[in-house]
Amino acid sequence: MSYASFHDVRFPISVSRGAKGGPERKTDIITLGSGIEHRNARHAHSRRRWNAGYGVKSLDALHRVIAFFEERRGRLYGFRWRDPMDYKSCTPSQSISPMDQTLGMGDGEKIRFPLIVRYGVDYAPYMRPITKPLVSSVRVALNSIEQRMESNVVWDSESVGVCFREPPPRGTLVTAGFIFDVPVRFDADFLEVDLVAFQAGQIPNIPLVEIVGI
Repeated sequence: MSYASFHDVRFPISVSRGAKGGPERKTDIITLGSGIEHRNARHAHSRRRWNAGYGVKSLDALHRVIAFFEERRGRLYGFRWRDPMDYKSCTPSQSISPMDQTLGMGDGEKIRFPLIVRYGVDYAPYMRPITKPLVSSVRVALNSIEQRMESNVVWDSESVGVCFREPPPRGTLVTAGFIFDVPVRFDADFLEVDLVAFQAGQIPNIPLVEIVGI
């Protein structure tokens, strides 16, 4: 997908806080005559979906969403979405630290380390690539010693990660903490709003879906 089809602007956070949704997986399940199941994941990464209508609590908020929808031309342009349930490298109640997520180990040659968030610990941890961080929030550490941004390490938009001016020595633990958004698009080209139903408490349907691969 061309970056020209993505607008680097965030959906209104006041609305996203009330949204409903989460990650979606695609799993093929074949049941044999014996009853034994064979399961296969169709995609390596999950894809998140939300309904932003749950966050619309006033006519003014609804008006802002309609304006946002029109400027994105419906499904044509992607944009940033702040997932109210998962937007930090740490748990929601904690403050980010440069030791939140392990990005890798230094080998004396590598200088670029993409941002990731790890889910799970013991069995099959999932490494989620982070492509839309809040760059100003990124904090980096080497062996638990925080590094000065712009001095020892810079943001690299090409690899969507941090880039060291000098490669971390072999065996050095590279960690980071950050706030991040999700690249999404509207999942409909039509927003049907029944004003009478809305005033009676019925939410509008405003579907959003994560854009994978940018």
